[in-house]
Amino acid sequence: MKELEKRGVATVALVSDDFIDDHRRTAESFGIPGLPCARLAAPLVSQTPDQVRDLIDGAIDAVLEALTTVPAADGDSSAVRLRTDPSFTFEGTDWLEALQEMNERMLEWQYSDGLPLVPATRALVDKMLAGTPRAPDDVVGLLEPGLGVATVEKIAINSVMAGCQPAHLPIVLAAIECMADPEMDLREKAISTGPAAPMIMVNGPARQRAGLNTGICMLGPGAPSRANTAIGRALRLCMMNIGHTYPAVSDMDTIGSPNKYSMCLAENEERSPWTPYHVQRGIETGRSSVTVGFVYGLVDVTDYHSLDPETAIRKFATAAKYLCVTSTAYWLVGHRSNPQYGNQEQEHHYLLLAPQHARVFADAGWTQADISAALFREARLPFGFASKRLEESAIRTAHPELDWLWDSPDALIPVLEDPGCFDVIVAGSPGSNRSSFAWGMGGPVTKEIRWD
Repeated sequence: MKELEKRGVATVALVSDDFIDDHRRTAESFGIPGLPCARLAAPLVSQTPDQVRDLIDGAIDAVLEALTTVPAADGDSSAVRLRTDPSFTFEGTDWLEALQEMNERMLEWQYSDGLPLVPATRALVDKMLAGTPRAPDDVVGLLEPGLGVATVEKIAINSVMAGCQPAHLPIVLAAIECMADPEMDLREKAISTGPAAPMIMVNGPARQRAGLNTGICMLGPGAPSRANTAIGRALRLCMMNIGHTYPAVSDMDTIGSPNKYSMCLAENEERSPWTPYHVQRGIETGRSSVTVGFVYGLVDVTDYHSLDPETAIRKFATAAKYLCVTSTAYWLVGHRSNPQYGNQEQEHHYLLLAPQHARVFADAGWTQADISAALFREARLPFGFASKRLEESAIRTAHPELDWLWDSPDALIPVLEDPGCFDVIVAGSPGSNRSSFAWGMGGPVTKEIRWD
């Protein structure tokens, strides 16, 4: 719509009631406030042809009015009031009352994730900035969907509010670099109606330097995972307050997910029999890095009995064969892509492998690549079943060489495109045979942590 309007072509969006604020916020982000829309009583998805016709017929008058009426210069304001004050003052009879007033106002302005925030005073922000040699006004990147300018100081402010320490800031900065990388295609992930959340994976000496938990309850809750929780929370606050990923305004997640509050893990390299995850992704041994990958959710992978890898991998592969997650067999309709940058993303899944499970594979001579290849081999579904969730025309367009499959619906196809789409990270307690499997959305991005 933006590009057509720039060329003098009038446009009107068909928007169901629940997405009105999303439409307005997006238009404002693209510099075209007041972009017209016609309200629909319900979304067009999951409707019968007759219901679709009724919805469109009911919107025709609104479409005609929008096409023939000049919108007001200031347009419709969105549900979020973006404030330009350089600082805020909150008062009360004592500091606790002032703190409560701050948190209430932050909730009202939608600058809070819903949990109590630490006041980002000038002194605390300066202390946080001491955790990096980078200048406060150094631009780390642009965060979609609001195209917010992520400076070091803005990231530091949100890190203070999340409860981070100065040693955490370089990790948060690297995570923001991952998010701002065009390969991340952040806009699609941030505004999705699904529950995808960024999962931060930290490798190298930064784990100890920041006090990250690599073992029991590494994803929280509790004191052992304080650093993990604060770093993950800082990323979410940056997504909201810099990238304008506001719930029910631009983040249109149907139900939501507790994973969106915070999700930060550190690979248990000391208990891993293999090369660390970040070295596989091109980072030099002994260096530190952050990898961010969006995931729809985690599932428990329990196996106390398998002593041979082939049996274990067949069990683990059952988690990968979950059809109702969007990334399953998505390769049949092509890659996720960002036309602006021309990048093509493969879907990735993540096996967070407990050290005890890793030992079963390593003792048999298996590497992470062997596990990925075995998951690719075992995680398959009948084409006729998997294709029912996807558009037939899209499959035929993306993969004309697979047309023979329409006559062979029982043929097994892999849930992901190739073995490299299964990432293996050693994580968690060495005293249990419980791993986790995470279904991804798109692929991960890795950045080296800059300490100096």
